[in-house]
Amino acid sequence: MSTGKKIILAIIGIIVVLTVAVVGIGTKVYFDVKGSADKTYESVKRESPAKRETAVDLEEQEPFSILLLGIDTGDLGRTEQGRSDTMMVATVNPKDKKTTIVSIPRDTYVSIVGHGTDDKINHAYAFGGAAMSMDTVEKYLDIPIDHYAAINMKGLKELVDAVGGVQVRNEKEFTQSGYTFKHGLNTLDGDMALAFSRMRKEDPRGDYGRQERQRDIVVGVVKKLLSMDGITKYQEVLNAMETNVTTDMHFADMKKIALNYREAFTHVKTEQMQGEGFMQDNISYQRISDVELKRVQDILKSELGL
Repeated sequence: MSTGKKIILAIIGIIVVLTVAVVGIGTKVYFDVKGSADKTYESVKRESPAKRETAVDLEEQEPFSILLLGIDTGDLGRTEQGRSDTMMVATVNPKDKKTTIVSIPRDTYVSIVGHGTDDKINHAYAFGGAAMSMDTVEKYLDIPIDHYAAINMKGLKELVDAVGGVQVRNEKEFTQSGYTFKHGLNTLDGDMALAFSRMRKEDPRGDYGRQERQRDIVVGVVKKLLSMDGITKYQEVLNAMETNVTTDMHFADMKKIALNYREAFTHVKTEQMQGEGFMQDNISYQRISDVELKRVQDILKSELGL
């Protein structure tokens, strides 16, 4: 896959800036945030029955899940549906004051719900958008997927720049896209953040190393937005968000999260689902063992109180 399609996911950071600003600093900020949030809303019509009989009660601080999608649409001028180049599931548990982010290998071989085929999990978005992705991941992980949020490549670059850059810790010095990333702490602007996520061939972990760097940038964005520096840059963040993000969360939901869930975003735990590569019909896939799948399912179910 070309480096142009490698997308980092920073949706958690966007949700945080929306919620922090709602609680934060006055009438103008409130209406600015509401206007931007309204522009990102896009409902989903799901085909399969949801695992929850009733929706999560955010006022009662019930844990919830959100499917995070990094979409290649918008990269290099593309306008088609695109594929979910990056997929993560986040659980937010305010009682444990913790957010858990699990990366799903994009080539994971699964049954695509509503399409009648077995294929790479990231193809669900190309076949049926966010709704089919939610249904497929919900069935595969055996947990309710309560919401989704998606961002494209251009949006991520603008978001990182809007918060004044992020800090990440790099384990292996390497050069990518003209940038050299030293061992240890690195401060990245938007272009550097994209380059940082693109390195795969020099990493002995391959795509799993790339996904770890993606998660590191997500955490970096969250930390920046939870600081006062992040709040003061809210307008730049909103501008980056309006044309690059879609989510099925209403502004009212975001306000409840602001009041009841913020502390959970200050403690972020990351997990990586691990698989083994195999070839079928000259196509490369990832097979997740039953033991590994159950390990991840148990983590997510525990965080959701199931």
